[in-house]
Amino acid sequence: MKSLLNIIFGSVAMLLTISTAKAQLIPLSSQYYINTYLGNPAFAGETKGLSANLSYRKLWSNVPGSPVQQSLTADYSTNKVGLGLNVNLDKAGLQRQTRVVGTYAYHLPLNGDNQQLHFGLSLGFMNQRLSNNDIVGNSNDPLAAEYNERKTYIDGDFGLAYTTNSFKLEGVLPNLKTLFKRDEIKLADVTTFYTALSYKLEISAGMDGVEIEPKVVYRGIKGFDNVWDAGSQFAIANKQVLLMAMYHSSKSASFGLGMDYKRKYLINGSYTTQTSSLNNYTNGTFEINVRGRF
Repeated sequence: MKSLLNIIFGSVAMLLTISTAKAQLIPLSSQYYINTYLGNPAFAGETKGLSANLSYRKLWSNVPGSPVQQSLTADYSTNKVGLGLNVNLDKAGLQRQTRVVGTYAYHLPLNGDNQQLHFGLSLGFMNQRLSNNDIVGNSNDPLAAEYNERKTYIDGDFGLAYTTNSFKLEGVLPNLKTLFKRDEIKLADVTTFYTALSYKLEISAGMDGVEIEPKVVYRGIKGFDNVWDAGSQFAIANKQVLLMAMYHSSKSASFGLGMDYKRKYLINGSYTTQTSSLNNYTNGTFEINVRGRF
């Protein structure tokens, strides 16, 4: 029984390492354009009114125990203040990870061209557990119980951004818990910083209008080389049809297609090819995103 449990926990660690590395090397595609609040708390409430986003991602091929990521965000603006809620649920093998944070953002207007400075702070908790119902063997084994007795800890993110009608420059310190508690044991490496630069180019206006937004992202991941992401989103048909392509220096690429009806109700699908280190094991991942603005 002990050897069986060692195999089980070894498999859990391997699956978690692969899935978390994958999640950090390639975050949810929606954070690049569709839901920037997902990657930067400073964008909570950037758009007037209430916005709700739902994202779901899993491997294209149906591998038992393969990682699944789910995200739900809601943000609301009131005057210069933005309030948000960001919920993430990750599954990989027996591992279950839940992260829930609330966000306060402040949007400071500057002079001309709709210039603004944005500040955002998220604070909440992270919880990691094993699913006892999925353990093959004695689910009451003390090793599993000891793992599930690990404390739920406080976590958060801090973000800044400068925006105009066309330009965006942003920087984020995510996973603040790892920044201030370096002695904590981590199951896998995490993002250490996130920066992005983008510029919108309106090619034509009206019902047949075309808009292009090139974007460059530079991210740090502890234990890995820093990652560059570069690509563009194309908005056509009065900015209601969205096409996205993004290349990642981890030797993978993301492609997306979406419909933003009346710029209020969006559904978007994207496919990300596997990173070079994992493409011999699985195919890429598929992601679906749904958004409503009210």
